[in-house]
Amino acid sequence: MALKVLSALDTARTQYYHFKATIVAGMGLFSDAYSLFCIPPITNMLGRIYYPHPHHSSQHHLPTNISLAMIAASLLGAAAGQLVFGCLGDRMGRRGVYGLSLLIMVAGSLACGFSACTTRGCVLGSLAVFRFALGVGIGGDYPLSATIMSEFANRNTRGAFIAGVFSMQGFGILASSMVTVVVCKIFAVGSRAGGGLSDQHTPAGADVAWRVILMLGAVPAALTYYWRMLMPETARYTALVENNVLQAARDMEKILDLPLSQIQEDKPLDEYPSSSTFPLLSTRFLRRHGVELFSCAATWFLLDVAFYSSNLFQSQIYQQYLTLDDSTDVYEEAIKVAGLQALIAISATIPGYYFTVFFIDRVGRRKIQLMGFTLMGFLYLGLGIPYFFWRKHKHAGFIILYGLTFFFANFGPNTTTFIVPAELFPARLRSTCHGISGATGKIGAVVGAVGIQRAWGSSDSKLKPMRAALVVLGAVCFLGTVVTYAFTPETMRRSLEENEKERETESDGPAVAL
Repeated sequence: MALKVLSALDTARTQYYHFKATIVAGMGLFSDAYSLFCIPPITNMLGRIYYPHPHHSSQHHLPTNISLAMIAASLLGAAAGQLVFGCLGDRMGRRGVYGLSLLIMVAGSLACGFSACTTRGCVLGSLAVFRFALGVGIGGDYPLSATIMSEFANRNTRGAFIAGVFSMQGFGILASSMVTVVVCKIFAVGSRAGGGLSDQHTPAGADVAWRVILMLGAVPAALTYYWRMLMPETARYTALVENNVLQAARDMEKILDLPLSQIQEDKPLDEYPSSSTFPLLSTRFLRRHGVELFSCAATWFLLDVAFYSSNLFQSQIYQQYLTLDDSTDVYEEAIKVAGLQALIAISATIPGYYFTVFFIDRVGRRKIQLMGFTLMGFLYLGLGIPYFFWRKHKHAGFIILYGLTFFFANFGPNTTTFIVPAELFPARLRSTCHGISGATGKIGAVVGAVGIQRAWGSSDSKLKPMRAALVVLGAVCFLGTVVTYAFTPETMRRSLEENEKERETESDGPAVAL
């Protein structure tokens, strides 16, 4: 029999606190997306500043290994953060470490702006180190935000609220583009007024502008810290992991606006079983949840191979649509890259998130994930197979199909892979398993980023390698469809405890450590 406080959470009407928790948790994802996806225009600026072309300013670029280091550092840091904070969230409580991940993000963002040395190698090397630290904070936010929202929400709208938290990523991507445009315009005006040029098209202030863009990522994270510290521990953690049902009821009394008598237990608390006590590395966990953990990790890995490689290298993918020549200065180029990134965010990325918010508790996680992977696969084939045609004619159809890959990623597996791991696993291991799934995804992001960057830099013409890369991304998405169909269960409109208990069997033996 379920605890009264948990039943009250599952059946509670949607109220102010749910929306407040969505914003407070979501602002962390906003900051995450800002910090991760402000990097495309910044890498172009770094190329202008530290690796200028001797004759043609429009043909500058960062060396492949440097570009990969900038991107891989934050992604590997995020993977580490997901593992560490996922485990800490189950050991110390969700709220106990929720603020710490934000503080690391704030410190990492500010440190990136102070990557100041006398040589370019030192500047870029220190930036990569600070991006790794920033990534740790970013990664820590994923399992904690997803788990907290899943444990606060009612079962009928739980998917929509977790998707609402995740949708803040879209606004973070848009904000990074808008801030880049505003900062570059301000510095461009100042450069023209002051005449401060290090050469014809790279003003001296550009070396400050990219630092300001990165440091401003600390602002939303810092503003959110106070509100996170006011959040109580989730009732499920307090009741099922700490075995303090009375405290859970007292915490939820304030949130649910219900008298304590309605959610306080009638019989002695020691008569209520606690959450599953078997460890992660045990045969019992593998029998009950091994397939689900594989499904969550594998689908997140496959999704991030495609999603991050497309997102982080937008400037290369649609470079033919940017009108760049030797008269284009560093600010104008960054503004054009950020402008196209903002256009994709407004027209495809953000709408995709909110289609998921609307349909997730009507259609289900599994169907949306199947649809998203499948349509992404066809879209990548549509981009890759006729890539020579798109490139030759600069056809607008390329941008439309490219934007649709983001729409169906977000109205699809990019959102559902964040939601499902927060619903499948026992309270005692929920944050850890979400962290494992997410960290596997970030490894996929590194694989995708390395692959597409190698494809872009492996040939002078760059046409055949990029065509092959887009076709491979299509195949990766189709593999995601297969894994989802074979292994991903549906969790819609079920309580978190039902999702756990459904996988218990009478044949379960003792938990044998592996």
